[in-house]
Amino acid sequence: MMSRILAYTSPAIGHLFPMTPLLLELTRRGHQVDVRTLADQVDLMRGLGLAAEPIDERIAGIEHRDFGTKSTLEALSASVDVFVRRAAIDAGDLAAAIASTSPDAVIVDFNSWGARAAAQAWGGPWAAFCPFTPPVTSRGTPPFGPGFPPLAGALGRLRDGLLRPLVMGQLEKRFLPGINGILIANGVPAVTSADGFFRSAPLTLVATSEPFEYPHPDWAPDIRLIGALPWEPPAEVPVWVQEPGDPFVLVTTSSEYQADEALARAAVQGLDGEPCRVVITMPAGVADLGPLPANVRVERFVPHGPVLARSAVAVTHGGMGATQKALSAGVPCVVVPFGRDQLEVAARVKHADAGVRLPKGRLTPERLRDAVRRAAGMADGARRIASGYRAAGGAAAGAEAVDELISRKPRNPDPQAARGGPDQP
Repeated sequence: MMSRILAYTSPAIGHLFPMTPLLLELTRRGHQVDVRTLADQVDLMRGLGLAAEPIDERIAGIEHRDFGTKSTLEALSASVDVFVRRAAIDAGDLAAAIASTSPDAVIVDFNSWGARAAAQAWGGPWAAFCPFTPPVTSRGTPPFGPGFPPLAGALGRLRDGLLRPLVMGQLEKRFLPGINGILIANGVPAVTSADGFFRSAPLTLVATSEPFEYPHPDWAPDIRLIGALPWEPPAEVPVWVQEPGDPFVLVTTSSEYQADEALARAAVQGLDGEPCRVVITMPAGVADLGPLPANVRVERFVPHGPVLARSAVAVTHGGMGATQKALSAGVPCVVVPFGRDQLEVAARVKHADAGVRLPKGRLTPERLRDAVRRAAGMADGARRIASGYRAAGGAAAGAEAVDELISRKPRNPDPQAARGGPDQP
């Protein structure tokens, strides 16, 4: 039976693009899919057959400034501030979309905190979509944020038990007042922990899986890992990509500005003269990198898939999308994390023997060159991860879970049940 499904994204193509394969699979199964996303991505989504409309433009105007912080805790606190400020708007934005579309189910971006509250208040079947590892407690894994590796046995349990309240406790002091204000304004009960909020969805689909992700047996059944969902807009492959030559090294910076041009500069200098063709993509804006060596090319955008098919190594800022796209292609990575969840991404690449972690504070052209040389010999680890992603089921597994959610939940009879949050009159 066809259902109408409403998807709501945060203002980041790094969240929209991983969700797109899931939305297309739901469409293929006969569902009508509406999506609310960035205004400059609406035409793209419509061209794919989705009924797309823009999110409130004020949401994208609240930009991240965490790249100027001096510690992981400060960076996390800055991100919390952004998400809470956006939540005051996106709650009402989703409520209005629910009222206008009368969906049978809603899929909400994990980082759209107000929209999550509006979906919960609505009362119909809803799921969260998370394109990164969610910051949810799990036995046997370290607290999320600093990028600590797993540590087995009694020593690991002791370490994690001591660190978790230090890491999450400090975060919750900054997190809980703001998010509880949003929840209460939407008629949803307050929470007492980050876990209480992040596990509020009946279903959370996470776009990753083992062996890249650590085991989380206590997350089932509401949190499901469906594997990476690499996707990029249809684009013509440049002629130079298809020409024979040395293997590529793909260097990527963030689609949201994070002052990570230092990574591109280190690649220009460090990979000069190496037996590879270096492609640097800078979607947030091409910085002045000075004179370019003969083997280096800089572009704002180029389709990554065809480049990765001919790549020996990918160098990333630790963004989940770019890193998992490389690993999905069996390409090992050098990860230089600049903030947010990137320390965790780098830790997982290292733990899976699928690449090299290079701390931002140790980034030099020489160290980056050495890291690329070492990562080139770690393709077996990347291929194991790619196999794990395929085994997790991908978009088909996610769509099946959404179908199950719709079938077991009564449909909400009143689209006006979502109250709209503090931004609504």
